[in-house]
Amino acid sequence: MKQFLKYLCIFIMISTFLLTWKTINKNKKTEKMESITQEEQISHEEKRALFFSYIECSHYLQDKTEEEAKKNIHTVIQTMKENGFNMLLLQVRSFSDAIYPSNLFPSSKAVVHKEGDTLPFDFLKTFLDEAHQEDIEVHAWINPYRIRTAADMENIDENNPAMEALQEGYAQKMNGKGIYYNPAREETKQLILNGILEIIDNYPVDGIHFDDYFYPDLEIDEEEYQEARKMDLSLTHDDFRLAQVSDLIKRVYQLVKNKNQKLLFGISPAGNNENNYTSNFVDTKRFAQEKGYVDYLMPQIYYGFENETKPFIETVNEWNNLIQIEGVSLIPALAFYKVGQEDPYALSGKDEWVHGEDIIRKEVLVSRNLSQYEGFSLFRYDSLFGEEPTELVSLELENLKEALQENR
Repeated sequence: MKQFLKYLCIFIMISTFLLTWKTINKNKKTEKMESITQEEQISHEEKRALFFSYIECSHYLQDKTEEEAKKNIHTVIQTMKENGFNMLLLQVRSFSDAIYPSNLFPSSKAVVHKEGDTLPFDFLKTFLDEAHQEDIEVHAWINPYRIRTAADMENIDENNPAMEALQEGYAQKMNGKGIYYNPAREETKQLILNGILEIIDNYPVDGIHFDDYFYPDLEIDEEEYQEARKMDLSLTHDDFRLAQVSDLIKRVYQLVKNKNQKLLFGISPAGNNENNYTSNFVDTKRFAQEKGYVDYLMPQIYYGFENETKPFIETVNEWNNLIQIEGVSLIPALAFYKVGQEDPYALSGKDEWVHGEDIIRKEVLVSRNLSQYEGFSLFRYDSLFGEEPTELVSLELENLKEALQENR
């Protein structure tokens, strides 16, 4: 009996110790979780982004009263929240202009009647206030080089820096292509950097984003290339162009990180990586394998599973395998705008988007299995939430929402 009581006492002591130890550790874990800031928790979520372009800005904001425009911004953010999105790619500068008060660029025709008109209010600030209240990130989307898509200068405001650039020769008119800043000129790079600094100094944006419009023309930098070749006769024109874009990307990254290490910088290169090297001169391999260029790549993988030339699974895997370093993540951009549309470039798979009703959902599910995956983005807001969605768009959106619920 005494022996039994002895072992019983030992058992009780051990059980009490284990229970106490588990309780202490549980409390420590709870305290640790509670110490994580809301910002840090958001950063570990799957990125679910929507592009909100100058086209949407024109639709929801241009020629509206202040009350109407602010109401529309509120609705946009609430719609995103209700449908599970947590990242907005807001096009704040599309044509050497701005949707916010700027000392460098005139007001954008996307939000006012005529470029240079007084802004009725600060559109960027309002988006940020509304989005951050709902824990939605806002990345300032910039088109760095584009001034106009046509060579017509009549609607360019006299205070647009493009006017000086044209006069000084670091912007050019190109018939059939538009008006662009010369990527090889230091004045161009400095203007872009100053514009980004103006944003990150004055607004709590969560990141800076570039789209895929990089080199605008194969002749715009001929003079600069010939000067560079005097120093290196082996320098090819293609390598020169790649170096110009890489130089800008690296300097933007440094500028952003010098301001705040938590600020993100990413780009949306063309989904067909060959075109990045032969047309846009974006050195995606360098960005994916060397530190100091981008935090994320958001390639425009605007292809279906049946695309004959660039099938989705093969292409998204190529992009995932391209990334070889920590600190660079993959956020595939997906083509919701193609839902219900014929895709002639897909050749034998041209009707896939006409008949499919869960293509985007499947693409998200496939992408989630990739080692570098951090989220996805959809082009663009109105393709999902326009005023009169087709039955197929509604079905595609409902199927996508099922996938978003699965990952919560």
